[in-house]
This record gives sequence, C-alpha cells and structure tokens, in this order.
Amino acid sequence: MFIKRYSLVLSALMIASMSHAADFTVRVTNLTNGIYFTPLLVAAHADDARVFTSGQAASASLQAMAEGGDIAGLVADLTGLNATLAENPAGGLLAPTENTTANLNTDGTNNVRLSVVAMLLPTNDAFLGLNAITIPTDAGTYTYNVNAYDAGTEANDEIVNGGGAPGVLGIPAAPGGSGTGGTGAAGPDNNTTVHIHRNTLGDTDPVGGVSDLDARVHRWLNPVARVTVTVN
Repeated sequence: MFIKRYSLVLSALMIASMSHAADFTVRVTNLTNGIYFTPLLVAAHADDARVFTSGQAASASLQAMAEGGDIAGLVADLTGLNATLAENPAGGLLAPTENTTANLNTDGTNNVRLSVVAMLLPTNDAFLGLNAITIPTDAGTYTYNVNAYDAGTEANDEIVNGGGAPGVLGIPAAPGGSGTGGTGAAGPDNNTTVHIHRNTLGDTDPVGGVSDLDARVHRWLNPVARVTVTVN
C-alpha cells in the first residue's frame, strides 16, 4: 500500500513538473547589416499549434505578416488558442544591431512552445521565423539562431512601391533608403510553400537596374536574428 501510494504521489509530482509553466524573457537581436524587422510577435503556445510550417502553404494571417508586417491576424489566431503573447515589444521597427526584450509568464497554461516572427524590410515576403521550439524549464540562458523564410506568396520583384497588402506586388517600405527605377528582379517563386529565403538579389544602380535594393546593403546571410531565452 505504501509503495502504491508513493508511486501515485511521485506520478502526480512528475505531471505537475511537466506542466509547470516558465517565467521567462525573450530577447531578439537583429544580426543583419541593412534589414529592419517589422513589429515582432513573440508567442508561447500549445504543443500542437504552429505559426507556420516549412513546406506548406502560408496561412492568410502569415501572408499578411510576411508581405506587409501586419501581425493582427496571427494575434487573433493565437489568442483563440489561448497563447501567451508579446506584441511589438520594440514599439516599432527593430533596426540592424538593435535588440528588444519581451517578458512572458505561461503559468496556468499548456503553452510549452515558443515562436517568434516578423517581416524583413525591405523584402517582398521574407520573415524571420523561430518555429515552435520547446520552452526550457530549467533556469538558465538559451540561445537560438533564426533564419529568414520566404512565405512563397509573392514574387520577389524587389520594387519598393508601397505595396504590402496581401496580393499586391511590391515592397511596402525601405527603412534606411533604397534605389528607384527597378524593372523587377524575379518572377513568381517556383516554390509557393514556406521555405528558406534565397536572399535578395539587389544591384548597384540607384536609379535603375533590376532591383530597387542595394546589393551592398540589403543582402544577408542566415541567420538574420538571435533569440535569447532566459528562464528565471
């Protein structure tokens, strides 16, 4: 009887430990030379939820974020799943070399996975994506390097024209400046699912060429961001 009771108590303690949520901070650092991040969305969510999945078509909410920096749809989707969210912790754009921090507490929830997304400017539909990592439960600091993904929803024409609404071709803005007169760097993606971004092409002609982006400024190599999770 004692052994049975001990086993039941131990099982209960293990379950409580497994479901115990973390009090943690998330710091996002922009590692690029000339790319800005639109308002970030930092989300702790359940194990079976995903903001995006590589190799699958982007949701309408992900498309809106990747093409225009609009996180409202993703916020609504995740709120409906009882996710724990930090919206726009930088209070606007996150410039190259800058970082921002969000505080989250998932106590009383089943939110055991962490995702972080934001559009990259100036691009057509590139976004940084930390995709559903398991939130550490032991106290400490954990570092994750984050790649840029292509939503696969828009041709990478690299023309800065104020476009940004889903289905409207073009780049909504170029913080820090860009060229003009581009004729279009690329046609529609061969891969129309979410995939690792192949980088911008750019050119060195400020008033013409195929792209409005400067190849000396706007190109990047993965990773584009670093996410540091500190568990208290």
